[in-house]
Amino acid sequence: MRMNQKSRRAALLPLLVVGLAGSAAAYAAGPPAVNLRSAGRFVILSKSGIADVPKSTITGNIATSPITGAADHVSCTEVTGRILSVNAAGPGPCGIARPLLLTTAIHDMQTAYTDAAGRAPDVTELGAGNIGGLTIPPGVYKWSSGVIIPTDVTLKGTCKNKCNDVWIFQIAQNLKIADGTAIRLSGGARGENIFWQVAGQVTIGTTAGFRGVALCKTLIAAKTGAVINGRLLAQTAVTLEMNVVHQPH
Repeated sequence: MRMNQKSRRAALLPLLVVGLAGSAAAYAAGPPAVNLRSAGRFVILSKSGIADVPKSTITGNIATSPITGAADHVSCTEVTGRILSVNAAGPGPCGIARPLLLTTAIHDMQTAYTDAAGRAPDVTELGAGNIGGLTIPPGVYKWSSGVIIPTDVTLKGTCKNKCNDVWIFQIAQNLKIADGTAIRLSGGARGENIFWQVAGQVTIGTTAGFRGVALCKTLIAAKTGAVINGRLLAQTAVTLEMNVVHQPH
């Protein structure tokens, strides 16, 4: 039986939709990104202070709340961006008091942490907590232990250029990146779409390279000369030692 033009179009439509969906999925593998909301305005956001062994180089906004600005020990000359706190005790003369804005940002940071922690995992206990040397595709990865990265790890996306693939790492204990070790990106992966949800402490070793957004329940400690391409969002303190910190890309 011959199909008229209208019937042929109706028959082809589902195939076209499937084809378009497959194309879109290739550029957005993994889960939906975690929405940082106003916390995404900051490269460093801490509830209990920022310690610093100078000189660090920070590109982007930083903030402390609800601890007073006196707990932010980064100097004005180290930051290309705004330094916000809940009161005028922040670093002078560049510190800016924005208590209401920071109350919202801290709430958004905690909401993002809860969101990341609540995603259904695609893979559990990868490498028994040792992911050094692995090449990891987009997805949600969960560990009931800590995670160590003793050698370079690669996060590989699904396209040649920048794309919207997403990684979420759910870590029940600590995340430790060894000295001189790097988190490397390939296949269009972008640091802004990598989320490290860590219930314990994040330690970024001496001269190590970190990529992604650290959503940490406790301390984030960057050791001497570590380079951070991402965000350090801590529900306690952030400590720096002559680090380079800039927004993820």
